[in-house]
Amino acid sequence: MQLTGIHHLTAISAKPRENLAFYTGLLGMRLVKKTVNQDDVSAYHLFYADGKANPGTDLTFFDFPAAPERRGTNSISRTGLRVAGETSLGWWRDRLKQAGAHVGDVKEIDGRLVLPLEDGEGQRLVLIDDGGKGAASPWDKSAVPPQHQIRGLGPIMLTVHDLAAIEAILTGVMNMRRARDYAGPGAHVHVFAMGEGGLAAELHVIESRDEPMARQGAGGVHHVAFRTPDEAQYHGWTQRLNELGIRNSGEIDRFYFRSLYFREPNGILFEIATDGPGFATDEPMDSLGEKLALPPFLEGRRAAIEAGLKPLD
Repeated sequence: MQLTGIHHLTAISAKPRENLAFYTGLLGMRLVKKTVNQDDVSAYHLFYADGKANPGTDLTFFDFPAAPERRGTNSISRTGLRVAGETSLGWWRDRLKQAGAHVGDVKEIDGRLVLPLEDGEGQRLVLIDDGGKGAASPWDKSAVPPQHQIRGLGPIMLTVHDLAAIEAILTGVMNMRRARDYAGPGAHVHVFAMGEGGLAAELHVIESRDEPMARQGAGGVHHVAFRTPDEAQYHGWTQRLNELGIRNSGEIDRFYFRSLYFREPNGILFEIATDGPGFATDEPMDSLGEKLALPPFLEGRRAAIEAGLKPLD
């Protein structure tokens, strides 16, 4: 039973209008689902992805009116977004600088070229050259040319107080493997891979015992989700966690995928999510994200939910 890669990553924004403008306008990602947090319907849940809303390309945001994140250990500390080639990274550097975005310089880390950046709330991102490996699904309405568009997520970086504790979960429970280590900027990084490996299926973990504990907030990450290909394996993961005595949410039907949540020993929230049914379940593929979508179990509350949301336009 193997996880096949990163499914999605969910972060927090206190400024949903600016968030929408940054990720769809500047980064050129597609808003593939405009819905609500199913556990708090007063908040938007915005999903940005590639042109076909493929699993593994979703960067999502909860609209929470939270104070800014306090950075520190026991957190998801940087999100990788894959692009194809050195030319693309140069193009992105110029585009982001011209827009006044917070962006660094192209440099080589772990044998790959990367470009670090932040959104307007301090969300830490890095564009990384994946060599153009694997299929891509550009969005034909993006402001970014197809050859430079973001291809998907990965790797995801975590900073933890106790490396041994999370390694026991990653390798002993989640069947990941220790792939390699490398020297990152100011820190030693431990790489754990799942499935066939590659950037779309890697966690990069830093142990930091000296930093204060992070406090979740705007500009920070809420959780990371991992891909499981089908319902049979999804049920298998539930059984595995229960047999090992790992506290978890139990199986939750999110309509667009099935979810299972638990925390690793440092407190970071993990999710295992199915690849399907997908975001085209309730909307045509060519008009994803254009209207507020609600799963059937919330549809009867649409009027009240819409009244409680601020317009994004």
